[in-house]
Amino acid sequence: MTVSNEEKKAVWDAYRARKPIRVPLRWNANPRVILLNPELNPEGYSFEAYFTDPRVTLAVQARFQEYCADVLSAACDAPSGLPDAWSFYADCQNVYDGCYFGARLVFEDGQTPGACPTFGIEDVDGFLERDFSKPLENPWLKKHLAFAERLKAAAKSFSHLGRRGAVSPVSLGFDGPVTAAAMLFGTDFFCLLGLDPPKAARVIEKITRGAILRTRALAELTAPWQKAPWGWLADDSIQLVSAQMYEELVLPAHELWYSSTSDTTPGSKQRSMHLCGDATRHFKTIRDKLGVASFDTGFPVDHGALRRSLGPEVEISGGPRAGLLQAGTPGECAEAARNILRSGVMEGGRFILQEGNNLPPRTPIANLQAVYGVCREYGVYGTPA
Repeated sequence: MTVSNEEKKAVWDAYRARKPIRVPLRWNANPRVILLNPELNPEGYSFEAYFTDPRVTLAVQARFQEYCADVLSAACDAPSGLPDAWSFYADCQNVYDGCYFGARLVFEDGQTPGACPTFGIEDVDGFLERDFSKPLENPWLKKHLAFAERLKAAAKSFSHLGRRGAVSPVSLGFDGPVTAAAMLFGTDFFCLLGLDPPKAARVIEKITRGAILRTRALAELTAPWQKAPWGWLADDSIQLVSAQMYEELVLPAHELWYSSTSDTTPGSKQRSMHLCGDATRHFKTIRDKLGVASFDTGFPVDHGALRRSLGPEVEISGGPRAGLLQAGTPGECAEAARNILRSGVMEGGRFILQEGNNLPPRTPIANLQAVYGVCREYGVYGTPA
């Protein structure tokens, strides 16, 4: 059954108006689904070429947008149909925090790029003395900005399927201070958390303040700095710390980020957070102390238990684990989606079905279509599940 763009829009409009008619379904993906799939990347473009050759970047990103419009849209509530123009950007996947603060960029065959730890526990004092007060002089960021300029120049003569495109200004988010510290120090940082909590907290705060200055500096390249109306943050590695450590050592830095980069307070309920992994034990604290009202989850997650813990007003995004979508059968994927929708997570009408988390390369479209079929049948509000 084909779902029209009008029907999809109606689902999203109703959800956003807090009068949901059905659970909306989206698939989060990025150009790695092109680069790491030989069928979609017959030229064999590498991630290193994608990071350094503007022609490769443009070709891969246009092909990715074509894939989303023509293939993924048939299995989710995203509109079908090619855009009038392509949208390009200088991609750095998830290495930007690590590389900005000093980790080494690593390319490995068949993998997304990684930020390799370059510091040990003996280097903490030296790191705390480093100066990150001039973001635009940071060696990694200067190189990244220069590549964005090369990308803009190449885009002037690039076309795909008769369409041209524009390059967006460089804008980096923040994947969280604990995650960045793990990229920089590896397991040594978690030893530091246990051996010298105050010093670990100083590392967390230094990384956070550095990311705040970077965000402002990049924004000011195109317009006067303004705080965002909505707060957003990620920090996957907090799954590796205890509840007490999180509240005492990490949470203050998270609040510093939200209050410094967004025009929000814990009471405004205008904040969201992405947390992959086994971090749901922290969610209630994050809701109560930081006022986060929207959680983007990964795996593992007990969706029903999470809804009962957080209540009906908090938005939860999640779904079948990415590995199952990639390697399972359509029946297995459908069963997983059905169980999630029946778990009680739909209570309150604040649930978005997706993968848990980020669609892996070479995921069979039949598996995604099976989940979409279950969503359209069991995700409807006002009917028995």
